[in-house]
Amino acid sequence: MKTNPKTESQRLKALKSLDILDTLPEQEYDQITKLVASICDTPIALISLVDEDRQWFKSKVGIDHCETDKDHSFCNFAIQSDDDIMEVFDAREDERFEGNPLVFGDDNVVFYAGVPLRDKNGYALGTLCVIDHQPRTLSEKQKEGLHFLANQVTKLFELHSINRGLKKTQTQLQEKNNQLKNFAGVVSHDMKMPLANMIVTIDVLKAKYKESLDEIGLEYLNNLKKSSFQLSDYISNILTHYETDSITSDENSLETFDVHTLIEDIVEMLDIGDDCDIRFPEESIDIYTNRIALEQILLNLIGNSIKYNDKPKIEINIDFKEEEEYYRFFVKDNGIGIPKDKQKEIFNLFSTVAENDRKGHKGNGIGLSTVRKMIHNLGGNISVTSIEGKQTTFEFTIERNNK
Repeated sequence: MKTNPKTESQRLKALKSLDILDTLPEQEYDQITKLVASICDTPIALISLVDEDRQWFKSKVGIDHCETDKDHSFCNFAIQSDDDIMEVFDAREDERFEGNPLVFGDDNVVFYAGVPLRDKNGYALGTLCVIDHQPRTLSEKQKEGLHFLANQVTKLFELHSINRGLKKTQTQLQEKNNQLKNFAGVVSHDMKMPLANMIVTIDVLKAKYKESLDEIGLEYLNNLKKSSFQLSDYISNILTHYETDSITSDENSLETFDVHTLIEDIVEMLDIGDDCDIRFPEESIDIYTNRIALEQILLNLIGNSIKYNDKPKIEINIDFKEEEEYYRFFVKDNGIGIPKDKQKEIFNLFSTVAENDRKGHKGNGIGLSTVRKMIHNLGGNISVTSIEGKQTTFEFTIERNNK
């Protein structure tokens, strides 16, 4: 049998690129071979892929072996034919198969009908075929069914190729993300120490040269110190954002603790003054979850309720509900609120809404993105409702863990 070497090399390249040869059986393909055997009323049905020197069966009904020699393959003839279907009534009387061991040996292939499986570029990668041990023909309806199911096999090949590409892209993105996380971690850690030295040096300069500096000079140093603290806070937030996965996946952080005690610890960390009133949940319930992650989430949300508040008296209400599958938390404040058209943006990394906080500092847009990432990793969701100038409520869930 003569083939065009150039065309054959391109066909083989297309087959190899599919990356499906020698893969494990899959239900989707096996269902098609069983169905086509039933429709055509044949004992054997195959999804055959023709490689360089063999035909390999992705799915098979009625035979035990997984591949045969290409030189004796019926499918090799079928993929080189210009016909939509190759049908052999009686191979024993067909000169193409004279002396073929598949015909005159134990396999006893007498009848064959195969539809080429062509990719989007027209290369025939193999066939969907049916085989019988006696002479016969297919009806028009059976041929139509064979064609329809061959199209489904081709679509499965396309999906296989797409999924393979997506997995490859996902792996590459994950590698890039890991590189970015490592870079952010290294850079951030390397910047923390020089910043700390700058802040200490500024305090030394102010103390040692206080008498020599005028008000403008002192103001410059104060602004420099303020900027250093802001940059330090920015770096800390970046580190927290990229360390989120390790924080939320640490099984050693799962523990039983009291909700009131957790909030009391957070309030103590925030060093809240008399101008702030925080109301705890009515009931104090013991819960079992990642304490470190939940502390980070509430610390950020409560801290934002304090920072972005323009009222003389800050009011924060914290509520909690224990549900069958989730713990549900609410953090409500009487602050500046969030414009409706900005409420979907606030969870995006580096997205900021307010110009400045209560002390005149501008946010960095990292905190809420980190909060959402942590909550997502804990199997929950977060949402916000707000009335501009009046109040904001953050509601979030985290999945309950089994001890």
